[in-house]
Order: sequence, then structure tokens, then C-alpha cells
Amino acid sequence: MLKHLEKENYKDVIKEGLWIVDFYADWCGPCRMLAPILEQLEENVLKINVDSHEDIAREYGVMSIPTICIFQDGKLKIKEIGFRSLEEMKQLIEKVK
Repeated sequence: MLKHLEKENYKDVIKEGLWIVDFYADWCGPCRMLAPILEQLEENVLKINVDSHEDIAREYGVMSIPTICIFQDGKLKIKEIGFRSLEEMKQLIEKVK
């Protein structure tokens, strides 16, 4: 399931199960390249626009985008910066499972 963060509390969204959180911006080329890869994943994906949600990006120390954070039951397990291929994304997910 791919979900864009709107007005809801992101912590409520990621509190159960495995979630991939994509910190991105619409103007970011690598972010646009990553989007179709995230759509291919079977896991839950939450996309957070850093321009709209600067406070959340700051909370997780997001200085470059795309930044991928993988959460398990609301706890941050992995934080990676930059574009990742589908295979690399699957490998990151396997580290958490």
C-alpha cells in the first residue's frame, strides 16, 4: 500500500507492522526515479514531502533526499540516503524482517 501523508499523524500510520517511509520532494530528480520502485514493493510505503512536513524531516535528521527510513512497529530500524534499486530496497527490507 502506497500512502501520501496528508493531515494525519504519521506516528499513528506507522505504529503497527513494517513501513517504508520515503522523505521526498516533487522537484527532486532521484526522488522521482525512486517513486516507481516503491510502487513495486509489497510492503506499506508512506511518502512524506519534506517541503510540506519540514518538522518531521527535521525530527529524523533528513538533510538530503530521497531519504528512506524503515520502521518496524513504529521504531526506526534503517535510515538510508539516496536512490536505491528495487533489489537494494528488497535487501534493506529483508534486514528488518
